[in-house]
Amino acid sequence: MQKQIHIKNRKAKFQYEILDKYTAGIVLRGTEIKSIRNGKASIAESFCEFNEQGELFVINMTIEEYLYGSHYNHKPKAERKLLLNRRELKKLEKEVKNTGLTIIPLSLFINDNGLAKMAIALARGKKLYDKRETIKDRESKRRLNRINKSFN
Repeated sequence: MQKQIHIKNRKAKFQYEILDKYTAGIVLRGTEIKSIRNGKASIAESFCEFNEQGELFVINMTIEEYLYGSHYNHKPKAERKLLLNRRELKKLEKEVKNTGLTIIPLSLFINDNGLAKMAIALARGKKLYDKRETIKDRESKRRLNRINKSFN
């Protein structure tokens, strides 16, 4: 295999409070995996939803068209099915329906066997004051690190 592919959703930890994490497989078609291996994917604005049959899909995930693909190339913003155990799917669906939580993708990566996997999280949206707290904590840690560096 070539270099490690690890596409992250950087906004996720800032906008959401992460409660539980899962690793799911993704159903991909033809040229999608080739584009992911080239690093041509984005999960910044994506989220996950259940359909009527209780299957989990990632929505708004962008995988750019494969450069060397022919007319068999894929659609960049298609819905893609996520693969989890039935027990995990039922638990997630119950949490989403009852408590109003959200399922968001955290990262997209290729494992050691060459399969595309997605780290997803059950999350609760942060309020504006929570986001301000996060910024304040980050700034204070940065200041402390600068002070410690100057003394060493």
